[in-house]
Amino acid sequence: MNFFLERSELRDLYEKVVANQRISEADAVRLFQTKDLNAFGAIADFVCRRKNRDRASYIINRYINYSNYCILSCQFCAFARKKRDADGFQYTVEEIVQKAREALALGITELHIVGGLHPSLPFNYYLEMLRALKALDPRLQLKCFTAIEVLHLAWLARKPVPETLQELRDAGLNSLTGGGAEIFRKSIRSAIAKGKESAEEYLDVHRTWHRLGGRSTCTMLYGHIESIEDRVDHLRQLRDLQDETRGFTGFVPLPYQPENNAIPVKKPPTGFDSLRTIAVSRIFLDNFDHITAYWVGMGLKLAQVALSYGADDLHGTIVQEKIFHMAGATSPQLQTENEMVKAIREAGRVPVQRNTFYEPIKEWPANGAVSPEAPPGRTAVLEGNLATA
Repeated sequence: MNFFLERSELRDLYEKVVANQRISEADAVRLFQTKDLNAFGAIADFVCRRKNRDRASYIINRYINYSNYCILSCQFCAFARKKRDADGFQYTVEEIVQKAREALALGITELHIVGGLHPSLPFNYYLEMLRALKALDPRLQLKCFTAIEVLHLAWLARKPVPETLQELRDAGLNSLTGGGAEIFRKSIRSAIAKGKESAEEYLDVHRTWHRLGGRSTCTMLYGHIESIEDRVDHLRQLRDLQDETRGFTGFVPLPYQPENNAIPVKKPPTGFDSLRTIAVSRIFLDNFDHITAYWVGMGLKLAQVALSYGADDLHGTIVQEKIFHMAGATSPQLQTENEMVKAIREAGRVPVQRNTFYEPIKEWPANGAVSPEAPPGRTAVLEGNLATA
């Protein structure tokens, strides 16, 4: 038994986890309330290694936001703009295809595409975008749209959600994103995202996608006005749906960014809070194979530490991220593959490049050189994307 657990008040929970017994909501609240981060971090690390051995993954991907115009006005959001705002934007399908073409030259395997609920783009715009991107390379995996976007697209198409999702899938959609979950508790959701879809609607979109044979990720936005009990209730609802469908590939906790929005938060998530949230999530979500430490919100160094507290994935290279950075994130806009591999190795894990579904593409040796430095011009291409995106 781990040294920390021999003398810990959490020893009984460790023994429950070792015996493959599911912890309760009360157990999860207890974990959140303890200050013994090393003890429940050790429990989370045990669960992580049992599921993934010593492997930790990353994906070579690129984020594209097609527009930040949005008909909603969520209080926590620093990304959305109205048509009257000078810093609003929208891309044509041709512009998106060009960004994807440049990213494919850098070796990406996934495009991650979300945007605001645009007030005037027709449903056919989204179908054309998917078809055009797939035409670039049929192997390119398209991870697109949050649940609220799907509901918006169903409204545009004037079709039920199942039919809308099937059309999107036929056009090339490979996976739904997990964004937009925020916090499921109704009172909190109403306070931070009034007018957005309900928890039931979010879960039902993913349930419907899973029943069509699709996979998706899911998220939780933490560190604003929610309580520990609200977080645990959120995790419980995700665990329940995973019991039902087994359609979630991974869980991505998202630390709240406090700048440029209408929710005053005096104490945004600390490093301690981020690590304990990842650890508790890993222990509680026993039917999830993967927990991602989202380096954009946490910073790469803390995400690296999280690999010892239950996380087994660092997310992606991204190239450009707008939503968190417009809310005040100070992390870099991108990470290179070399940096991801180096961070994973330094944490004592074996780096694995994965695809959208967390399936391995390439496993690196436990020790040894990382990939060769980028050829001349590669950095310039990345900077050009940032400057023009």
